[in-house]
Amino acid sequence: MLRIVFTIIWLVLSVWLVIWVGEGLFGVNQRESILPFSGEDTLGAPIMIGVAWGLLLTFGGTMSGLGRRTKVRGDAEIGVGRIVEVSRTGLTVNDVPQYDLFIRVTPRAEQDFIAQLRMLVEPSDLGTLQVGLPLAVRYSLADQDIVELADPNDPLVSDALIAWRIERGLIDPRQVRARTTGIQVPASVLEVRPTGQRREGQSELALRVLMAPEGAATWEAETTVFVYPEAISRLQVGAPIWAFYRREDPQTIAITIEKEAAR
Repeated sequence: MLRIVFTIIWLVLSVWLVIWVGEGLFGVNQRESILPFSGEDTLGAPIMIGVAWGLLLTFGGTMSGLGRRTKVRGDAEIGVGRIVEVSRTGLTVNDVPQYDLFIRVTPRAEQDFIAQLRMLVEPSDLGTLQVGLPLAVRYSLADQDIVELADPNDPLVSDALIAWRIERGLIDPRQVRARTTGIQVPASVLEVRPTGQRREGQSELALRVLMAPEGAATWEAETTVFVYPEAISRLQVGAPIWAFYRREDPQTIAITIEKEAAR
């Protein structure tokens, strides 16, 4: 709200200065003016207004740059959002450019909303910030304009991402129990082939994996998984992965590329 007020004042002052310059250049009688605050002292008011105009431009600019609030205030919830737009702000810190990420957040019990995430992004990491990429974020219940990245090590974040994948059919319903309550063990890819299915920008792969729990016998199991195209290279034959299973059903497994610290 304050930013809007400053913008309106700045625009009014800009119009005043433009008219003053126009009258000075093209006016017939320099002592007559349609502007307020322009009496005998023809330079006092323009100087003061010019200074105010510059200050508003400077401090108003910081409100859309470094000075803009980037932290979530008040009670916060964890949700999953998808990137809808990525744009540079023009600011660079230690050769690292700053970007605005606009994210469509989908709360479980509320309507979708679009919020802003401002962050520094290494050039080498920019390629991972593709439109459609899901991100776990924290957002305020009172102010949904700003979000921040959620801590990936927080169990609530992992649960939110799993729930998001389940709701969108990215985890086979038969794998849900193994994925959410199963035991996590090391595994290796023995065979991989695409199924031809695509969903939410991800491709489905059919895998045969070797389950290798520490101190126990190994066994083979088959499963499917949806992954982004960039992650397919990490699921080639021989690649180390992690898998979840339940003791009563060791043939039904769900896999992840990275180990979950909380499991």
